[in-house]
Amino acid sequence: MIHEKIKITHEQNTSILHTYILENFPVIDPNRKRPFVIICPGGGYQYTSDREAEAVAIKLNALGLHACILRYSAPAIFPTALCQLAKTVGLIREQAKQWNVDVTRIIVMGFSAGGHLAASLGVFWNKSFLLEKLGYPKEQIKPNGLVLSYPVISSGEFAHQGSFQALTGEQYQNKELQELLSLEKQVSKDTPPTFLWHTVTDKSVPVQNSLLFADALLKHGVSFEMHIYPKGAHGLSLGTEETMAKDNEFSVQPEVSNWIEMAGRWIQGL
Repeated sequence: MIHEKIKITHEQNTSILHTYILENFPVIDPNRKRPFVIICPGGGYQYTSDREAEAVAIKLNALGLHACILRYSAPAIFPTALCQLAKTVGLIREQAKQWNVDVTRIIVMGFSAGGHLAASLGVFWNKSFLLEKLGYPKEQIKPNGLVLSYPVISSGEFAHQGSFQALTGEQYQNKELQELLSLEKQVSKDTPPTFLWHTVTDKSVPVQNSLLFADALLKHGVSFEMHIYPKGAHGLSLGTEETMAKDNEFSVQPEVSNWIEMAGRWIQGL
């Protein structure tokens, strides 16, 4: 395995990329190219959650996928984290030969506020305001798919206000910026195929966030797969004891733990 820590810098902000890259072996297939999944943990844009990081990467490795964890800058004002994520996609494409990456299947996976970050790249990858800040052409930073786990999406009625406050800082009351960051309104035919999952009983980020995004994808003819579970708290991650929050029995929900295998099959099928 190639396990490295790589600095991703944008302006004065530096994030750390942790790689979990599977190696090829001659006895199996020396030329295998694998999908690559970039994990964006949640944390309300105030930190990056350990519960949605390494355990997820290792599970993805077990499914035959390369993975990395982007510890993006948080808190940081928009679009700092988005630029760091875009640069990560660009780096993976640059390193594709060395890392044996299938460049047609570079996936961004995000949890909660990390889901907002992942979806932001999905809707903004070809927008001039982002490209002007980067040294990459738009095709270099385009994700081939999104995996959104109980994502923050809307800044409207069903918003997770804390995420948007952390993301916008002093511009929190700026209605134009809030409209821009309400991602169900930014979906287009150029948004990548998307896998979503959520729980109906999520009290922190209402399930309507995923439903609004899915509805927008449907209206624009973008392929998606969605799974809505009837119960479960926010921030379940894998839903297993491996990702359980300390002293919080509600962070284990075995009924949702099949989401990552379904996401893995979906990625392999792109």
